[in-house]
Amino acid sequence: MTVTERYREMDRQVREACEAAGRRREEVTLIAVSKTKPASDIRELAEAGVLDFGENYAKELVEKTEALALPLRWHFIGHLQTNKVRQVVGRAQMIHSVDSLHLGEAIGKESLRRGLETEILVEVNVGGEESKSGISPEELPDLLGSLREVPGIRVRGLMAIVPPVEEQDAARPYFEAMRRLLEEARREYPDLPLEHLSMGMTGDFRAAVREGSTMVRIGTAIFGERSYPNR
Repeated sequence: MTVTERYREMDRQVREACEAAGRRREEVTLIAVSKTKPASDIRELAEAGVLDFGENYAKELVEKTEALALPLRWHFIGHLQTNKVRQVVGRAQMIHSVDSLHLGEAIGKESLRRGLETEILVEVNVGGEESKSGISPEELPDLLGSLREVPGIRVRGLMAIVPPVEEQDAARPYFEAMRRLLEEARREYPDLPLEHLSMGMTGDFRAAVREGSTMVRIGTAIFGERSYPNR
């Protein structure tokens, strides 16, 4: 199958997941995660009408946006160091992985310098894994309260990478916890436009859609297995 054929198959599966959950397909954005993959694959999908792409590395985001120069919607979904903020702001329409006030302030400062407002999501380590980035659920209310005061950014929701599971249903408790966190945050901060839950990947997107995900991040099922050259 070509990259485009795999994308269309994944789009079909997301549609089925939405129908099973009693949701409209338009409620869920399918982000094609293109990390380590060539710009030619992205161009192929862009020519087929795909707009939303996800990148994990600032260097790759810079290289691909410059190589393609297409009106695409780029999502930065990897861990972002403050010294890479300048490379990402202005290229990514949304940064999914904000996990500290310090990072939020750096994004806001660079956004103001460029005359922009950058949309962000707060990453929550809902599984409590030491190897994962993100704040704890208990830290979320205070961080949201601080980020809402930072000029240059706009908090749009939450993001999570849940622990790996063998069956989709095993991930549902994590996704359900994220949905509840978003509902609680909406009640506490009604002035924030908290619309999005970025959760669900190739192995667990169906469970994520059932629990309210608005953005699923799919890489392997669209682009195939990744190679990781020395960086």
